[in-house]
Amino acid sequence: MDEYKIRDREKNCMPGMTIEHMVKACEGTYTGAEEKLHEVITGAVTDSRQVEPGFLFIPIKGARVDGHDFIPDVFEKGALVVLSEQELTDAKGPYIRVKSTVEAMKKLAAFYRGQLSVKVVGITGSVGKTSTKEMIASVLEQKYRVLKTEGNFNNEIGLPLTIFKIRSQHEIAVLEMGISDFGEMHRLAAMAQPDISVITNIGLCHLENLGSRDGILQAKTEVFEHMKPDGTVILNGDDDKLATKTEVNGKPVIFYGMDSSSVPAEKSIYATDIKNCGLEGMLAQIHTPQGSFAARIPIAGEHNVYNALAATAAGLQLGLTTAEIAQGIAGVQTVKGRTNLIHAAGLTIIDDCYNANPVSMKASIDVLAHTEGRRIAVLGDMGELGADERLLHRKVGEAVAHAGIDVLFCAGTLAEEYALSAKGAADVHYFKTCGEMIPELTAFVREKDTVLVKASHFMEFPKVVDALKALAK
Repeated sequence: MDEYKIRDREKNCMPGMTIEHMVKACEGTYTGAEEKLHEVITGAVTDSRQVEPGFLFIPIKGARVDGHDFIPDVFEKGALVVLSEQELTDAKGPYIRVKSTVEAMKKLAAFYRGQLSVKVVGITGSVGKTSTKEMIASVLEQKYRVLKTEGNFNNEIGLPLTIFKIRSQHEIAVLEMGISDFGEMHRLAAMAQPDISVITNIGLCHLENLGSRDGILQAKTEVFEHMKPDGTVILNGDDDKLATKTEVNGKPVIFYGMDSSSVPAEKSIYATDIKNCGLEGMLAQIHTPQGSFAARIPIAGEHNVYNALAATAAGLQLGLTTAEIAQGIAGVQTVKGRTNLIHAAGLTIIDDCYNANPVSMKASIDVLAHTEGRRIAVLGDMGELGADERLLHRKVGEAVAHAGIDVLFCAGTLAEEYALSAKGAADVHYFKTCGEMIPELTAFVREKDTVLVKASHFMEFPKVVDALKALAK
């Protein structure tokens, strides 16, 4: 191996992640050459296609595919070591036998996080986790080398894989944490061990498991129990549930919100002079203990002012100036499926179809209401809302009516409630399935329409976006 390859491998190594340390961390049994025990892995993945020389491969049993079947292939690609729930015969390299590869992966992620000097910003909340993560990362990138959660890697499989990507060159990791049941946040936070915890809000999500907003508050705030001893908590002070958490682990909470009032909580970071510029974004004056500054937020929707305030609070905690924070806010970009603007076939498409709940639905409807041309909402069912699911869908339909949306296309079993509530105020088109709706929608739209597309992930509404984009071909 030449000098440059050695330097490159050293740069990419995962500090402390020798095979010997990993065996102890995941309480496994090692089989392989003794001289390999002190070698350090250069990466860790669950997808055999992503394996590179020096990697740890973590095979996971799925409903249709068992990752153990690919163990011979990954050794051919140069994997240094693999985890396995099975005894391997004729293994081409060393392996660590464990009861559960998923549980072992989580233990390894917690161990690896403990070896790192990187500061971790953990983000959770019912709505706005991803957009807040993007805003905070954009701000912190003005001063630091930042690693952030990519895509939807925010659960008990995705979070450890994100942690495994942290390297010595990173100074900050911005990690998104999503849950749907009690205990999940304990497990996520035990891996992330945040220095700063941000909670965006307590909304009506995952009610099937969590029962109520009080249950959601309890589940989200499990994160506090695994923070670094000197950690800081940043909360949305306009949320009545979060406002009750004035102190965490003996340290005052930092609250942000739309004004400085003490209702529900007194905010040290707040916004005034808010101007909605439609699809061009938002303008606001942000006030902090270090002074105020004018913020240009290039993403549509008043809810993005909250994201900017959370990013301001995180930036100040990590030593950024207000000028650096303003620059980071102005430079943030949307991600696919999250208020992503697409111009095709003379249409403006607001692609917000990654997921949906009552709060995010109403926020997106508000964005649509501030646009030009004929405004068309294309909405599908929202999932995991529990016993009140029909009422909550009905209220979204009422929001469509009150916002003055011109046309409503909706599909799904529960989406019928949208149609019933909005009928008379909007031109309503209801369909049982997305497949039935798409040809009618594509025949209906015309140039200069603005079309919002939003539903829970299981409704597969990206197909709607693709069909609208295809009109340009």
